[in-house]
Amino acid sequence: MHAIIVADFAELTGGAQRVAVESARALAETGARVTYIHATEAVDSQLTHPAIETICLHQPDVWTLGAARGAAAGIWNTAAARKLCAVLAPFAGAPETVIHLHQWTRAFSPAIFPVLMQAKLPLFITAHDYFLACPNGVLFRFDRTAPCELQPMSLACISANCDPKSYLHKAVRVLRTAATRQSFGTNDVNMIHVSDRGRDTLTPLLPENWHHDRIDNPISIAKAPPIDAAMSGRSFAFIGRLTPEKGALVAARAAAAASAPILFVGDGPAAADIKAACPHAEITGWLAPAAVETLLRTRVRAVVAPSLWMETGPMTVYEAQAFGLATIASDRCGAAERVTAQTGFVVAPATEALAEAFIRLKDDNLAQDMGRAAYQTYWADPPTPAAHARRLLALYALRCAPDRKAQGY
Repeated sequence: MHAIIVADFAELTGGAQRVAVESARALAETGARVTYIHATEAVDSQLTHPAIETICLHQPDVWTLGAARGAAAGIWNTAAARKLCAVLAPFAGAPETVIHLHQWTRAFSPAIFPVLMQAKLPLFITAHDYFLACPNGVLFRFDRTAPCELQPMSLACISANCDPKSYLHKAVRVLRTAATRQSFGTNDVNMIHVSDRGRDTLTPLLPENWHHDRIDNPISIAKAPPIDAAMSGRSFAFIGRLTPEKGALVAARAAAAASAPILFVGDGPAAADIKAACPHAEITGWLAPAAVETLLRTRVRAVVAPSLWMETGPMTVYEAQAFGLATIASDRCGAAERVTAQTGFVVAPATEALAEAFIRLKDDNLAQDMGRAAYQTYWADPPTPAAHARRLLALYALRCAPDRKAQGY
């Protein structure tokens, strides 16, 4: 099998990029051939493997450009499309070959979709977000701090000032979404969803002829003894970007209400508001993965994922369980489906509900029991990179089968 992975980035600058890189490495380690096509320059060391060829198209991240140039490139990057067309030309129609797209909004733009269609290869797209349907990508009203209930690209949607930056920014994103919709035509696309929540939210917003499968994101954590979360003085932890839709500020208010110690591992525009809402909160900034693991093992009682948007993940819930920590998950996030009454709490992302969960998990015995149950559940069927690669290869093979059209694919 030959997997052509296409992504804006080849470095670990976020969740989608991490999945793209780690899945590429995992596929290569199964013996599959991988061609990793990326727009921007930096390349993670995980892509150094005999079975992986990296091809950089030398395109800028639109966020590094001025407003006018960034808007134009974000809506339609002709240079990226032209270069991608040249790279894909030798593979057009090749047997046992698929294209797998992970991210395209920061450099590639919708201009690449006609190119991907012309390659005459099965196309897979992992839905890390909702950009295929929603202009701001998260189906969230930043003007109301609430999930969006409007039909994407309806007149009500287009007129709503829901973007986290400005309506002008929203207008650019509307044009990009319109270009995206026009680019696919009637072609078949294979969507890979990372949670049932993400699948159920996005599927009704996409063309009826598209195909939908669910494969968990790969989690690269080696098995080790579970954490003893009952040690006194341990804090609750929020891990991720400090933004409104992630629910960081709600977690801060809940920690203040519950007089619970809390760590925020990450950074973002909500940092100042977090400190104002919860003066005892500690914000560490971004940390290397090894430093995050050390923090979890030595200072954390439970991990909180209080997403206000219908988040497709997040991976932090999986990672916490792998270490043996209880989790408090928003009932809006996809990872909540991994949390049971034995392994944590699934609650509304509201101050009172989160505070109640914090108070209950101050009980050392409960924190330890839930952590141990989470550990046992996770390691009974862990979504390791190897398992992720096996599931991808099985799906690729199914869609590449000569009789796939007869099977309804």
